[in-house]
Amino acid sequence: MVLSKTFERFAKGSPVAVMARALMERALEPNALNAVFLEQAERQYERELLFSSVVDLMALVVCGVHPSVRKAYQAMREQLPVTLTALYAKLNGIEMATSQALVADSAQRLRPVLDELGVSGVQWRPGYRIKALDGNHLASTERGLKVLRGCAAGPLPGQSLVVLEP
Repeated sequence: MVLSKTFERFAKGSPVAVMARALMERALEPNALNAVFLEQAERQYERELLFSSVVDLMALVVCGVHPSVRKAYQAMREQLPVTLTALYAKLNGIEMATSQALVADSAQRLRPVLDELGVSGVQWRPGYRIKALDGNHLASTERGLKVLRGCAAGPLPGQSLVVLEP
């Protein structure tokens, strides 16, 4: 593969950033994401909004490029053929099995990198079962959907708890 001079300049100046970008592109390749969705989804469907587009949008929020789904949606508006309300409905309807399959598929796609680095099967603390916990709690805001602002049964603030078991 012949690299352009621009790419070579970035690779020399910021090799970690270039490698991280390449890993993200490998792990979240759009055709693979859409295949995972089609294989796992039971109730959901794809008509106009592809699962890979939803993942792209959420990556912008998770990586801190945009502070909210709404801001990311506004930035990607031309690439997304649906309304903000439809996007939120899609996000709310993503099934647990689909999310689990996304993580498993991404891990499988990146497994060769870990193997090459020699970290596969390495115990962090021999003789102990280690788990790392991380979580986040997003406070309720008044920037939710206007029609739900006065509704006591409106959407709850976001919460997540992630468990890493190496």
